[in-house]
Amino acid sequence: MAKRNKIIYWIFTAWLSLGMLSTAIVQLIKAKEGAGGADSVTQLGYPGYFLTILGVWKILGVITVLIPKFPLLKEWAYAGFFFAMSGAIFSHIASGNPVKEIFPSLLLLILVMVSWYFRPADRKIIPGK
Repeated sequence: MAKRNKIIYWIFTAWLSLGMLSTAIVQLIKAKEGAGGADSVTQLGYPGYFLTILGVWKILGVITVLIPKFPLLKEWAYAGFFFAMSGAIFSHIASGNPVKEIFPSLLLLILVMVSWYFRPADRKIIPGK
């Protein structure tokens, strides 16, 4: 069972990391198109500088999730990913965007939750330590 959970964790964490990293790059280079691109973010009513903030934090979050140790910092990274993706979903819904616009954020949110749930014990906060 532990081996299966570890495999699930690493598959979902790898896809999560690739997804967050790719959208962070799109945001940092301020590409017009693509998931999280400048057109999408400004259409949702957010200022352009928001792309830089999201991009930097996503890269830092990916690094944090992938490196060993630092379980408290990992919790913060997962929380940040959760808030960013759930915020993106609700922003698209509030803007009346079609499901195809919401799907990338929803997929990343699912990856966040599965990765967090299946993370190994050495990546969790242990009460009393």
